[in-house]
Amino acid sequence: MNTQSVALVTGGAGALGAAIGARLAEDGADVVLVDIDGDRVARQADRLARETGRPVVGLRADVADPDSVRAVVERVADGFGRLDHVVNNAALNRRADLASLTEAGWDPVMKVNLWAPALLCQAAVPLWKEAGGGRVVNIASRTWLSGGPLAYTASKAGVVGLTRSLALELAPLDVTVNAVAPSMVVTPFTRAGRSEAEFDAFLDRHRAMTPLGRLASPDDVANAVSFLASDRAAFITGEVLHVCGGAQLAPSP
Repeated sequence: MNTQSVALVTGGAGALGAAIGARLAEDGADVVLVDIDGDRVARQADRLARETGRPVVGLRADVADPDSVRAVVERVADGFGRLDHVVNNAALNRRADLASLTEAGWDPVMKVNLWAPALLCQAAVPLWKEAGGGRVVNIASRTWLSGGPLAYTASKAGVVGLTRSLALELAPLDVTVNAVAPSMVVTPFTRAGRSEAEFDAFLDRHRAMTPLGRLASPDDVANAVSFLASDRAAFITGEVLHVCGGAQLAPSP
């Protein structure tokens, strides 16, 4: 990775976003963490800056709001003068079956998980034109293959389609667009809304269906993002890299 590069990671206050941000900082990038929780993302940025010795900035933004996204990109342009790597990691899940699904549970998931990556890429185009290239890594999910919570799974399948479409549209700018699709990662995000017993049983099912016999870690995902954001992946675009220990070959648990 170019040591002068700048990486923006959405959902930066969470466990996955922080791991991705830390790995990109270790790779030599200046990192901008973005999250709707301004206090948490500021604390996360301060921690990563201390641990990595790299410039890490935390910015509050609603990634589903066009004005908020444009403001963040403008701040990155003013503060760093470039934006090389965009990692669309922010996510929302509203678990509901068909009988209980509502518009109020569907729309916010689509806006954060699918609309927001498109918005951020749109806002970043002028910077990519000026720089002569860039990298986009979208965080999808194994559920796009197996099925799962309706809104979340539909949005993550949409992320795969968005990734492939953007790979074609942005190729003339020398911008690669790829997706990382993890299986179960233990984080507060995946634990939310489940009792301890429910979550333990859920994890046991995932371990049992995974050929490598363990769950993915935030570092596993961060390592995949690091590769796709690097010059080593300069001729890879429109791909989905499953970080699943082989679970992408199995049915839903």
